[in-house]
Amino acid sequence: MGIRKLLSGNEATATAMKQINPDVVAAYPITPSTEVVHYFSQYVADGEVDTQFVAVESEHSAMSACIGASAAGGRTSTVTSACGLALMWELLYVASGQRLPMTLAVINRALSGPININNDHSDSMGARDSGWIQLYSENNQEAYDNYIMAQRIGEHKDVLLPVMVCQDGFITSHAVENIELLEDDKVKDFVGKFEPTRHLLDGKPLSVGPYDTPMHYFEHQYQRAQAMIAAKKVILDVSKEYAKVSGREYGLFETYKLEDAERVIVVVNSSAGTAKVAADQLRAKGEKVGVLKIRVFRPFPVTEIAEALKNAKAVAVMDKCDSFNAMGGPVFVDVRTALYELEKRPLTINYIYGLGGRDVTVDNFLTVFNALSEVVKTGKTGETYRHIGVRGVN
Repeated sequence: MGIRKLLSGNEATATAMKQINPDVVAAYPITPSTEVVHYFSQYVADGEVDTQFVAVESEHSAMSACIGASAAGGRTSTVTSACGLALMWELLYVASGQRLPMTLAVINRALSGPININNDHSDSMGARDSGWIQLYSENNQEAYDNYIMAQRIGEHKDVLLPVMVCQDGFITSHAVENIELLEDDKVKDFVGKFEPTRHLLDGKPLSVGPYDTPMHYFEHQYQRAQAMIAAKKVILDVSKEYAKVSGREYGLFETYKLEDAERVIVVVNSSAGTAKVAADQLRAKGEKVGVLKIRVFRPFPVTEIAEALKNAKAVAVMDKCDSFNAMGGPVFVDVRTALYELEKRPLTINYIYGLGGRDVTVDNFLTVFNALSEVVKTGKTGETYRHIGVRGVN
């Protein structure tokens, strides 16, 4: 029987960290993730965890400390947002390249410039190819559950990769919702004890962070790529195990009224809830619409998404950041690539939306569904790279 609590997304994440009780947390506060650091440092001060908390002078130093702690055999966590993640950039590649399974809570916030402290996905999406597993969370419950599952996923012997657990800044991080927590002992049993196969303190010769010559570098990158491929099965296996203790099972993505849907919106994180409301309104009028919410962006579920969308006539992929490539956002590019192998592909368009915290409403999603109607009617996508909610434009 779970424990019902009224928590913000930030406190839910901090609670998951407390229950996991990592060996080391190194962090530097940045809006809107500061509350996670605040809550967790209080748990440390109150003796509720055994964690060594390292207050550093920057996010670059936070990730550096986490790399050192993980290489020494410790279960390690940190948290950041936006420019903080950007300051970690160099070290993100080091962490994954060294196959260090730490966890990072990313409270999504727009990257500068101009400076903006509100939500979009430019921070984590910018780091999508850094070799980290990426889990995205629609609500506070999912953020909590994802963080607990992330431990098992990253530490699995077939994976050994760091994991980002993302949620929308302010929208979920500061919003308070009823969620169901697991009991402390259940979390402890589920994550188990971290037992690295090799580490700096095990008394055996080990080199960490050496110069990797052309004789070996390519092979190490291949191994990292194979670990990301293996992670997909591990994510599903861990989810099934988590369902046994929590009653909540998660897939690589969530489908909503997709069985007979002809028009589908693909979306990430909290906007999925808004899209579902729009779908409900159109379903009430007899229209065949649905929503696909991506939960796991790295590894990207190529074949599974293609299978889920194969019967749709038109698909709109929503991106809460822009790749500035003059063709569309990162989610659109990957979804469209996934659909390429289908003999009969749905027509696909992209919408950039919500940048810098711009409100996204049910009406916005109704507009997108209506645009898909026109695509189905004409059999042509028209402009695939679109924006919605821009003043003076639409």
